[in-house]
Amino acid sequence: MTMPQKLQQELPQGLPRQIVLASGSQQRLALALAEGWEVRVVPPPEAIEASAAPRTQAESLEEYVLRLARTKGQAVADMTDMLDMADRAMESTIIACDTLSEVHGTALGKPADRADARRMLEMLSGRVHRVLTGVWLWRPKLTPHPPAEAVEESLLEMEPLSESFLEWYLDSGMWLGKAGACGFQDERLPLRLIEGSGSNVVGLPLERVRAMLATLDDTRRQP
Repeated sequence: MTMPQKLQQELPQGLPRQIVLASGSQQRLALALAEGWEVRVVPPPEAIEASAAPRTQAESLEEYVLRLARTKGQAVADMTDMLDMADRAMESTIIACDTLSEVHGTALGKPADRADARRMLEMLSGRVHRVLTGVWLWRPKLTPHPPAEAVEESLLEMEPLSESFLEWYLDSGMWLGKAGACGFQDERLPLRLIEGSGSNVVGLPLERVRAMLATLDDTRRQP
């Protein structure tokens, strides 16, 4: 797996870490591996994400995306085959994320099918939109310290999409499994990063995660 040039500047050599990635996303895995982390992929059960309560009227998008990340992380933390008492498991940090796009107050998650992907892309075409990623980190060895949580935001602008390009992109299947039916890592899409982190748009905000990991390291060193 390779990273496009527009993400390379976000990928300095990281310290070797034992990471449990609570995600089946190949894009998140590629970013984690590029950091130099030792990664174990443990996706949450599909039923966990599917059964998550829908967003309430009183819940902001930031609260909602963080709740989804928390649900994924806690599900993986509860998987006893991973969190045994071995030192290796206890030293690991679980990272769970959830990413949503938002345009004009409408949240866009992963499209259900081709028609849903078309709907999302038509909404984004020629507009600026937000990408929010909820991040949940927990290191079992630091129990009873609570997990670390954060929300990262980026702004993107998509150029107007022609009908021929839209049909080509839908035929390609590259929209599958991506919030808003589009992937920043695909350089063929006319997307421009206006503000924030490119890695956040891919689904793993590296700068924020590095800071959160450093905070966990400081907590561990405290007497």
